[in-house]
Amino acid sequence: MKKDKAFEQEKKRKLSPREEQRLARFETLCAEMEQKGYRKRELMIGIVKANVVTMLLAIPLCAAAILLFLAVSPGSLHSLSLTEMIIWLVSFFALTAVHEGIHGLTWSRFTPNGFRDIDFGFMKQYLTPYCTCATPLSKWAYIAGALMPLIVLGILPWIVSMITGSTLLLYISLVMILAAGGDIMIVLEILKARSDAKEQLIYDHPTQAGCVLFER
Repeated sequence: MKKDKAFEQEKKRKLSPREEQRLARFETLCAEMEQKGYRKRELMIGIVKANVVTMLLAIPLCAAAILLFLAVSPGSLHSLSLTEMIIWLVSFFALTAVHEGIHGLTWSRFTPNGFRDIDFGFMKQYLTPYCTCATPLSKWAYIAGALMPLIVLGILPWIVSMITGSTLLLYISLVMILAAGGDIMIVLEILKARSDAKEQLIYDHPTQAGCVLFER
């Protein structure tokens, strides 16, 4: 995959001691997998690129979601009150943390050591929290963990907002759908990586946005 300049800069960011340890374990496991006959394919996206793509998609995506909301609950859409705006803002920060927790909780169901194979980090330069899994997962297990926050915090609340006519819940669900933009991009990279290999495992990258596909 072609890497842009922003992505190359992201790779050079200063890591915390914990991130350096995770990266060392990651590189060791990658070497072991290749010794076992696996081919390695990097499926990485840049944080900057993910944010830009998400912002470009925000207007048409939000417009479509709001139009569907109006179709199901006509007359329900209204401007948020000050109290609702505060609730929306608090929800955004709280659910951002929950978003990462859902990644970890879902992936932990497929790992040999459960939640002990899950770790969390924060890219200070990009104000971006992240969750990483220290064990290679099957393709569909990885995808399930990658998309679960989108489903639980974005799509389901959006459906409920249409049923109940809740404008506040609509706006909360929309920001959570947009927060999953990077996850969606990673899953699309995985789905595009077609192969005739009989065995595929995906290892989440411990310090960058993306993963490594091992196949044989």
